[in-house]
Amino acid sequence: MDEPDSNPEKRIASFQLKEVRRVIHNNERWFVITDVVAALTDSANPKGYFTDMRRRDPQLADAVKGGQIATPLGLEFDTAGGRQMLQCWNTEGIFRLIQSIPIRDELTGEWQKRGVKEQREYAILTAEISKAAFGLTPTEYAEFKKLKRENLRDHMTDLELIFSMLGKAATTEIARNRDAQGFPQNQQAANSGGMVAGNARRELEKKSGRKVVTSENYLALAQKVKRANRLK
Repeated sequence: MDEPDSNPEKRIASFQLKEVRRVIHNNERWFVITDVVAALTDSANPKGYFTDMRRRDPQLADAVKGGQIATPLGLEFDTAGGRQMLQCWNTEGIFRLIQSIPIRDELTGEWQKRGVKEQREYAILTAEISKAAFGLTPTEYAEFKKLKRENLRDHMTDLELIFSMLGKAATTEIARNRDAQGFPQNQQAANSGGMVAGNARRELEKKSGRKVVTSENYLALAQKVKRANRLK
């Protein structure tokens, strides 16, 4: 889903070998929400699944209503039943959606199976991944972005979220392959998984000439966009 395109024609994005329809609207990519849900959950009723997600996750429900993230929009698509309005969300919204889908709890479930039980240990392992991936613990990251009680993930950019997800996915895979048991072994796996994301981040920074980690958050970005629109 990373193909840059300013052409307003409808595009099909492949996600995990499943089609996710998208469209360019106001020079921004918007994705069909039910397509993303179906690709990530294999649900036979992605619309109902999305409704249930909003009930389970009040923060997601708030995001859907708008504020820091753009509200979903009904956009027209050609379908087997003719042209229809389908609910879409921009990139930021889709990343917020992904955070609420249970697959993101895969790592926590893996830790539970491997003898990591206490919430304090989860926090230490999560900090281990973040430190290796970004050079900052979640607490330091939040301070860097000048957040108070806000959810750090809600204020990450697309790239920050991608590398955060990579660190967790890599940690899950490493823990399984090493059959890590107990806190010390899983801490080593967490460091290794975070390093995978950290190495990839540094490689991108080297190639692009820009830092991935930014002090900006959605509040700051929204204010910047508003100022830019006033100057037009």
